[in-house]
Amino acid sequence: MIEAILAIVVAASIYAILARDLLHGVIALSVTSVLSASIFFLASAPDVAITEAAVGAGLSTIIFVWAIRNTERTDRS
Repeated sequence: MIEAILAIVVAASIYAILARDLLHGVIALSVTSVLSASIFFLASAPDVAITEAAVGAGLSTIIFVWAIRNTERTDRS
């Protein structure tokens, strides 16, 4: 079970790095954080899991999306 989640975490992390669209990269990063939180929960660390879910998937995603929305693109391609 944990091995499958880890494989998805690695795949989502690679996609977040290679994504051409910033919003897609942020969503992949959020998925990585949620899956990391589930790994922490399965490893009997619920306090770390809650923190990872709140900060990694919640707050960071909101800040990144806000930053993307408030910046202008210089290239229109």
